[in-house]
Amino acid sequence: MAKNVFCTRLKKELPGLDAPPFPGARGQEIFEKVSAEAWAAWQDLQTMLINEKHLNMIDKEARKFLAEQRDKFLAGEEVDQAEGYIAPNQES
Repeated sequence: MAKNVFCTRLKKELPGLDAPPFPGARGQEIFEKVSAEAWAAWQDLQTMLINEKHLNMIDKEARKFLAEQRDKFLAGEEVDQAEGYIAPNQES
C-alpha cells in the first residue's frame, strides 16, 4: 500500500508511488516527494514528447532532454510542448 507524500508538483498530501520509479538517488527522491497522480501525469506527457518529437531513446541527448523535462514538470515549472499537439480528449 502506498504511503501519502506531500507532492512537490501538486502541492498537497496525496498517495505516493508503490516503489521508486527507477533505481538511484533521483528515483528515491521522486518516490519520497511525488504523488502517484503527478507521476501518471508525467508519464502521459513523456509519452507525448517521445512520440511528437520523434525522440530516439537510444540517443543520450534524447534521454537527457526527457530527464530535464521530467525534473521541470515535477517541480511545477514550464515544460516543452510539442508544437501543434492536440490531446485526444480535446479534439473537436
